[in-house]
Parts: sequence; structure tokens; C-alpha cells
Amino acid sequence: MPLTLRVRLCAASAAVLLLAGCGGGDGGGQAADATPPEDFGCLTAAQAKAGSVGYDDSGANPVDAWFGGKGDTAVLLMHQADGDMCQWMPQADLLVKDGYRVLVVDSNGSEVPEVVGGVAFLRAKGVRHVLLMGASKGGTAVLEGAASVDPPVDAVVSLSAPETYGTMDASSAVPRLTVPVLYMAAAGDTAFAESTEALSKATKKAAENRLEIVGGPQHGVSMLGYDPNWATVTAFLKKYAG
Repeated sequence: MPLTLRVRLCAASAAVLLLAGCGGGDGGGQAADATPPEDFGCLTAAQAKAGSVGYDDSGANPVDAWFGGKGDTAVLLMHQADGDMCQWMPQADLLVKDGYRVLVVDSNGSEVPEVVGGVAFLRAKGVRHVLLMGASKGGTAVLEGAASVDPPVDAVVSLSAPETYGTMDASSAVPRLTVPVLYMAAAGDTAFAESTEALSKATKKAAENRLEIVGGPQHGVSMLGYDPNWATVTAFLKKYAG
């Protein structure tokens, strides 16, 4: 008996997508979502499948990110202007191995709303302790975001942050911060060392206000390629991980 048109269509489609109801019955088939997970140009297929996520920032704009790890303490990472979330993935992998959950944000440009929305996303996933870390403009974002989040996050790390960037103004936000803050910049990255010192000076109420001006000309995430700098950051995170 010749195949019916319906069976022929199902057979031709089987190698590409799954269809419900091809075997018969009254219901029509619906294709499974064949869109591959976002790899951001740096994730393996396994990493993308396991951790590519989306959430809404506090202005209801979509944000793409990578989310991995286990536990009830998470680190939210914001990248600098000359990069994307891939900039943070080597450190994200290390933090996951250290027992943290990690949300690496691929910025849509909203910055502070991304931080606020990211904290809400983490808390909805059962995270009890949230640590923020950002580099350059990402540092400005986590400082201003930390001043807006309620209940407060547990601590903030700011690397080479300018006092202002675009519409962000960390210099107006940090006097309100009560959570511990680690400020780090390289002495040879002159303008950003100066802005980091100014932000630390303006942080009057923080439970801890730690300023580290390290050697070299590196900027932002690149400072963490030097093991002692990474050790300083991870010790600070561990101190406030809960």
C-alpha cells in the first residue's frame, strides 16, 4: 500500500526535527525548538547547552548570560567595554571549581539594570549569598548596582573602574554603600588608578573598604592573570561568601 502524504512528510523530516503526532491520531505535530544554545563565540557545545541562559534586567530588557556551578553562593561578573562575557570565562571556570555558582553577563548595554536583574535571577535560583565583580565599565556597573539592590549583596569587587561611564555614576553611588568593597587597579593604568583611589576615598560607610593599587600597566580583567592579584580577589570573595 503506498505511503500517505502524511507519512512521507514525517519520514522526510525525521532527520532534522522531532514531530509529535506523526504516527497517527487527531493531534497535529509541533517541531521541537531546533535553535542551538548561545555559545558567545567561546563556549564549547557542552558549556553552551549546560549554561546558556537568559533573564530580564530590571527594565524588562532581555539579557544573555552563562550560568554554572553549584551551591548557595554566587558571583555575578560584568565585563569591560572592550570585551564580552568571554573575557570572564577563564575566571568563571576557576570560581566554579572553587564551589561558587557563577553568572557571567553578556551586556546588552543597560549595565546597572543588568546587575539588579541578575541578582534577582540568582536569588530566584535559590542563591543566598551574592558577590558582584566587574571590570572597567563593569566595575562602575557593579558599584552603582550594589547601591540599588535590596536586600544588599554580600560584597563587591571593582577592577579599574571609572567614576562615571555613559549614564552611570559610581561616584554618587559609593557613599551609600555599606557592603564590603575591594577596589583594585594597576599603578601604570594611571587614569583608572586615580579613579579607583577616588572611589575608595568616597566609600565612607562600607563594612570594609580595601584599596589595592598593584604593580604594572594592566587594566581590568588582565590584572587577574598575575597570580597574586587573583589570590587577593579570591581571598576577599571567600571572606564574604557566607
